[in-house]
Amino acid sequence: MNKILLLLTGGAIGTIARYGLSGLTHRCFKGTYPLGTLVVNLFGSLVIGLLWGIWENGYIHTNLRTFIFIGLLGGFTTFSTYMLESLNLFRDGETKMALINIFAHNILGLSFVFIGFIMAKELLNFIRS
Repeated sequence: MNKILLLLTGGAIGTIARYGLSGLTHRCFKGTYPLGTLVVNLFGSLVIGLLWGIWENGYIHTNLRTFIFIGLLGGFTTFSTYMLESLNLFRDGETKMALINIFAHNILGLSFVFIGFIMAKELLNFIRS
């Protein structure tokens, strides 16, 4: 039951944070490209990579990892929205924009996880020295 509460709480916080950051991005950068979803997913990728790098060394308790990785970041990032926005761009004849969206989420997302992981390793090395 404890894990369920961690997931519910983390998911709720992540969902509200996604709504806020995505909305802010859309208000600041108008246009047809769904930049808000990309910003949310890249930021979430960076954070999960950073925390993964720290957790790999045992610095994050299992319950905290469940709360953040599955709950908070699961509610924050959004694969289904990204897919729907890509499909809508194709439907609307924005093929180039749709392909950019797919490339950006996949290649940049993977890159941001890796960058976050490297940042964690460097941070831990700095703290230890």
